[in-house]
Amino acid sequence: MTPVWWIWMAIAAAFIIGEIFTPGFFLLWFGVGAIVASILAISGLGMGWQWGAFLVIASVLFVISRRFAERFTKKQPSGVGADRFIGEKGMVLEEINNIKSTGLVKIRNEDWRADSDMNEIIPPGKKIEVVKVVGTHLVVKIVREGG
Repeated sequence: MTPVWWIWMAIAAAFIIGEIFTPGFFLLWFGVGAIVASILAISGLGMGWQWGAFLVIASVLFVISRRFAERFTKKQPSGVGADRFIGEKGMVLEEINNIKSTGLVKIRNEDWRADSDMNEIIPPGKKIEVVKVVGTHLVVKIVREGG
């Protein structure tokens, strides 16, 4: 019969390898729990202790890591990064044509690639307003006269 600690080590290896291929730190903590259970098996403690340690260690580490991660991965507030241009007005420098993938606008003192929100062609010199940001492009609409 195979010693139980080898089974725990195989389980730990599977969780740790699985962690490499998945985002976040979910499987890693089960791998650590399995390593602790393996150590308890080598020490001669029974399956109840091994399973208990496995579940408690994995659960506690998971909860601690989630709370720690939430501190550092807060949602970016609006108005930060490229989102700061939403609602800003600017000028078309190069014809905006979504089909041809052309379009350049000036917002404040920065030039940005742009797409039309309604797939309309917007000629150079037209005033525009930024509706949203998609990747590295601003999505804009024409500012109508009087608006």
